[in-house]
Amino acid sequence: MTRRTGHVVLAFALAAGVLTGCATTGRGTEAVRATPPVRATTAAPAAPSTPATPAVRTMLFDLYTHCGIDEARIGSTYFEAETPLSDGSGNPPDGWDNPYQRGTMTLKSATEAVFTDDAGHEVRFRARPAATAPKHMCA
Repeated sequence: MTRRTGHVVLAFALAAGVLTGCATTGRGTEAVRATPPVRATTAAPAAPSTPATPAVRTMLFDLYTHCGIDEARIGSTYFEAETPLSDGSGNPPDGWDNPYQRGTMTLKSATEAVFTDDAGHEVRFRARPAATAPKHMCA
């Protein structure tokens, strides 16, 4: 009986490691990298002394840059750049695509995200608590 239970746990763990999700980036649905597969073990479970750390999620992301790099919407949360970037005239700085820069967005936590791309850009974002709309509209 124990051997059969182990096979069921292992099968469930392997299936859980293969599943992926999707995230909306404002321009459609993009693939999300799956977390590492779960491995079944026979060790005793750890004592519940500390809460589990939320999983870091990385997704393909098209960052809207047309009026500079100032904010991003990830799911239903609005994030603002810790250091907004612009050419001084409300456009993206030199070296950024316009109107979108393709890269990845990594959700470090529910309130912190980091955008990176193949050109070497990195922008850190913080969630705007209770925000329901962009800070400003860009035409």
